[in-house]
Amino acid sequence: MNLGEPRRRVEEQAAAVADAVCELVDTVTPTTWSTGAVEDAADAIDMLTEALAAIDPEAARALAAVPAATAVLRRRLAPTAVEDVTEVPAPRSGRPRRRGLGPGWKGVRATG
Repeated sequence: MNLGEPRRRVEEQAAAVADAVCELVDTVTPTTWSTGAVEDAADAIDMLTEALAAIDPEAARALAAVPAATAVLRRRLAPTAVEDVTEVPAPRSGRPRRRGLGPGWKGVRATG
């Protein structure tokens, strides 16, 4: 496998996700959402957030509020009492979390 192939696959998959979201947006109205559809959409948002946050620490900081927002959405849909709801962490992609770049990391230097 050449080094360009993973990048092309990611670009193709991201384009497919964007196309699917556009199709969903064109289809839904406030009354066509089901609880299951909202759950699936919120799960997709959480997984995309995790993938994008892995780009670098700045991306992670920019996206830090998204999991809390999807959790609020899920709580609003849940008909059970607050004390009956257990906190469920955002789904994991299976990739290990980045642990940081360690002391002394100076960042990427741009030349030109």
